[in-house]
Amino acid sequence: MLTDMHVAIIGGDARQLEVIRKLIELDARLSLIGFDQLDHGFTGASKERLDEIDFTDIDAIILPVFGTNSEGEVETIFSNETVVLTEEILSQTPEHCVVFSGISNTYLDGITNATNRKLVRLFERDDVAIYNSIPTVEGTIMMVIQHTDITIHDSNVAVLGLGRVGMSVARSFAALGAHVKVGARKTEHIARITEMGLTPFQLANLAEEVKDIDVCINTVPKLIVTANVISKMPAHTLIVDLASKPGGTDFRYAEKRGIKALLAPGLPGIVAPKTAGQIVANVLSQLLLELLQQREENE
Repeated sequence: MLTDMHVAIIGGDARQLEVIRKLIELDARLSLIGFDQLDHGFTGASKERLDEIDFTDIDAIILPVFGTNSEGEVETIFSNETVVLTEEILSQTPEHCVVFSGISNTYLDGITNATNRKLVRLFERDDVAIYNSIPTVEGTIMMVIQHTDITIHDSNVAVLGLGRVGMSVARSFAALGAHVKVGARKTEHIARITEMGLTPFQLANLAEEVKDIDVCINTVPKLIVTANVISKMPAHTLIVDLASKPGGTDFRYAEKRGIKALLAPGLPGIVAPKTAGQIVANVLSQLLLELLQQREENE
């Protein structure tokens, strides 16, 4: 149980509602910032403004999946209030306070480093990424069905990258009857693709591998679907880019060429916010319990 642990949940989307429910079950004391327009009332949680919080009493801060922007603003879809997490605010928290975010950026890294506060990037954890690959795959399948006029079965699909998401996407499209080839750089990934019964290729040869594809699904967070690559694709090819913003595709050239290219990061929160929220909530609750246990052992 998280009894007497004071947690500030700042902003977020529908996924954060599952986090709130889970932490209330564990008897944590919650301050909700950026939720003033939320109709749902949570017993055991109080809606507050940022300037009303006594941060000297905060044990953990939970940010949305995307953390802050480059100016420190936190997305708050349940409020019109502009919420900015600053170095000054963090410096008021106890030394043991931990900041949780899905991903980070230079700004968030900077203020946590400057205040010597621990920052946990949830989406860098293997467990979160693997669980999240499930709704990501379902959302990708949905997008391909919506934006093509052919069946997935018997289509030619290229998946770029064999990370945690790429592996799940490749396996699922193959299970639906697609002819799947997977591009990777590491020799061990090439071996794994072969073991999975799929067709491997080196990403260095990408331009040669896209000449007959119907769908290109990118998971690599760097520009690899370049103008040169897109110029070799059939006109009907659909590109679905699952990499974090700005993606790994030259979207300007794709539009110029008339090829449909969709940037689709954060699919779990779009297609299955309840499940995506439960994934984050379960991992967060475990991490907070471990944090509490460590504090009790040190006291």
